[in-house]
Amino acid sequence: MSVSLWCEEEEGQDRTQSSVRAPWDPSASGLRVIQRLLQSEERYLPSALYISLIQREPQRREDLAKWTMEVCCECDCDESVFPLAVSLLDRYLSATLSLPVSPSCLAAACVLVASKLTESDTVGADTLCAAAEYDFLLSNLREMERVVLATLRWDVAAVTPQDFIPHFLRTLGELKDGDAHTGDFLSTMRRHSDTLVAMCVCDSRFLGTPPSLVAAAALNSALRGLRTNSTGELSVMTSALATLCQTDVAVLQCCTELIEGALRERLRNGAQEEKDGEIEDERASTPTDLREIDF
Repeated sequence: MSVSLWCEEEEGQDRTQSSVRAPWDPSASGLRVIQRLLQSEERYLPSALYISLIQREPQRREDLAKWTMEVCCECDCDESVFPLAVSLLDRYLSATLSLPVSPSCLAAACVLVASKLTESDTVGADTLCAAAEYDFLLSNLREMERVVLATLRWDVAAVTPQDFIPHFLRTLGELKDGDAHTGDFLSTMRRHSDTLVAMCVCDSRFLGTPPSLVAAAALNSALRGLRTNSTGELSVMTSALATLCQTDVAVLQCCTELIEGALRERLRNGAQEEKDGEIEDERASTPTDLREIDF
């Protein structure tokens, strides 16, 4: 009987059902866990040379990150898959400083590895080939997966902003302890922060920013956007987030303003694209016009 460590996908997997999640374990949170994450996050940041090269011409990297996000959404991946996939993508490019023949194959391989690492119901390789409209073969995707793993020396459990958000949210919940609407508040904060983190992952201006700072700034931006807290309570929560990610309040506020500025820029661009689309012929080529779908 032969034994293989290769993780094969089962054919016909149904990803329509919600993934089974373990209940929240309070003993797996706290300052000790946050401290370990803070100690590990710098190891997974891309090199300064790669960051400087991307800052000169960020469009190709941002387009590849956006395509990766679209694939993750289309495949109904967990929210932790996308940041990890882009982290693997950046680290691979940081190590090689060159794009492969098929950049989409590289991005799909990173999604495949990230899904295997974080999800119980993983994305199938066939599904990723279909999402890329068969721009590459299944064998190409398998080989690219091996190349990514070999380049990163199988050190793929990178620290991302999604690793910090649950722990930071727990602290914010403790500060609002006694409020009858704390559960709804935390749920809304999680949704908003997930959206802001995804935007930061796509935006090359945040490349090289520690994941803990991105997570804290996204939560702080969500707090300011909800406007459900008094000025004094907001100040206390901002200070708590700065303490948790071991940074100065001024640095956290600066990163928060960068996120809010990036969000306003994206909203303006989206409104302009929608305005330009109204000038064109509004005939839909499918039963549901894609422009009516709110992504």
